[in-house]
Amino acid sequence: MKKIYKILLTLFYIIFCSNVYAADETFDIWLKSFKKLAIKNGISEKTFNISMSKVKFNPKVIEYDRFQPEFYEDTKTYISKRTSTNKVKNAIKIYKQNKNLIDKVEKEFSVEKELLLALMGIETNFGKYLGKMNILSSLATLSYDKRRRDFFTSELITILQLVEAGMIDYKILYGSWAGAFGNFQFMPSTIKKYALDYDNNNIIELKKMDDSFASAANYINKIGWKKNNNCFKKIELSNNTPNKLLNTSAKKIKNKNEVKKIKKYLVNFEKHELNDKSKVGIITPDKDIIPESENLSPAYLTFDNYELILKWNRSLRFALAVCTLKEKISNEL
Repeated sequence: MKKIYKILLTLFYIIFCSNVYAADETFDIWLKSFKKLAIKNGISEKTFNISMSKVKFNPKVIEYDRFQPEFYEDTKTYISKRTSTNKVKNAIKIYKQNKNLIDKVEKEFSVEKELLLALMGIETNFGKYLGKMNILSSLATLSYDKRRRDFFTSELITILQLVEAGMIDYKILYGSWAGAFGNFQFMPSTIKKYALDYDNNNIIELKKMDDSFASAANYINKIGWKKNNNCFKKIELSNNTPNKLLNTSAKKIKNKNEVKKIKKYLVNFEKHELNDKSKVGIITPDKDIIPESENLSPAYLTFDNYELILKWNRSLRFALAVCTLKEKISNEL
């Protein structure tokens, strides 16, 4: 059933993208209108013309946007693919090759090296898959598209402002289909707020180890990460667990409670060794997304640090995978 669902979903989006976005004449009209908006936001005509001269509508970007793994892979599959033994081995290898830098960054920003390695490992497989798509074209395509137009318009304006300011060279802007860049896949707004020139060479180089690791640590530290605190715990829920306690959306974890108020719904609660006063949420990431999934399984208790990973990437499965890989790396270091 799941295989048939995936095949039908794939066919649907291929046909959808082919039919709706076959012609790009309206994109050219949109681009002329966007230029006026860019100039109003401090981007010179010269910078715009040079940076955007090769920008094109890319229907593949729309296909990727509609068919993300978070939309169709069950949690077990998603996590296992991204936290393999080989991934852990590569993390240890990267750490040994850059031990002095990573230890320095961990101490300075109070962010575990295991977390940084996990983020890099899942985002780009330790720099092996940085993406080859023209970021300006990707952002322009998603800005033109209606699904999340406001967000991607803002991101495109931001990256052009960074080019205008000389912080980013438009010639190297190749990355993910969604416009993310570098070893840790920073979006333009994240670059603007948190990226660092850590090696003090007057250029922010997020495809290089020094700037990318320090920038990632600065980002996760500034949004409130608490070193050595819990991220999540896998749990088994009793059948009488109220639906109102269950979260299936990554936008916001709702109905959080102190452990003492919900422990009656946790099977074998004692094994988790939790503080009764800890405030937690409950997520059931497969519910409402995966066909034929069980209502109460899999289920997880989430803590504050977990929600901070959601700020990095709004995906329940992504955050679970990052924290799982972090723990596996920690066990090997």
